[in-house]
Amino acid sequence: MHPIIYDVAVSADGYICGPDADVSAFPHSGPIVDDYMARLQNYAVALMGRATYEFGLAHGLPPGANPYPHMRSIVVSSKLELPETSEIELWRDLSALNTLRQQAEGPIYLCGGGVLAQALAQACHLSELRLKRAPCILGSGIPLFAPGTPSFTLSLLEQRDYGNGLLYQAFRIP
Repeated sequence: MHPIIYDVAVSADGYICGPDADVSAFPHSGPIVDDYMARLQNYAVALMGRATYEFGLAHGLPPGANPYPHMRSIVVSSKLELPETSEIELWRDLSALNTLRQQAEGPIYLCGGGVLAQALAQACHLSELRLKRAPCILGSGIPLFAPGTPSFTLSLLEQRDYGNGLLYQAFRIP
């Protein structure tokens, strides 16, 4: 069964974006981003929630386009509507998740957001958490995990200091 890996940028106070989906406080270039882009090549499937996909639409992604063309992409949403010619799959719920984990050609990249991460954690489907920690306080926005996420203890797998307060951490989720 392939792992689901939550690989995401996060502020020091635990937000993956600020108010109005603002991600300007996170680095958009440099070694930490280069390493993230290299990790993306190892994922077989991108799994995201509606708000994450709509973030791409707000930044010029055409409706139905795949934001990760080198991998299969799935949006989980009960409300999103996409064109018939969509390059991505639309799931209304997570009922096919076990089948996906068994049949995917490699690791599954959870690229957001907090609500979907909470649902996957609740169902014990998250295998690893990879954080690109930024030295900023956003104060509000979308949290790393939505309220209601069960508590769990993480095991540190890797840590890399990029200087200037930027830190990469990878954790195994039991």
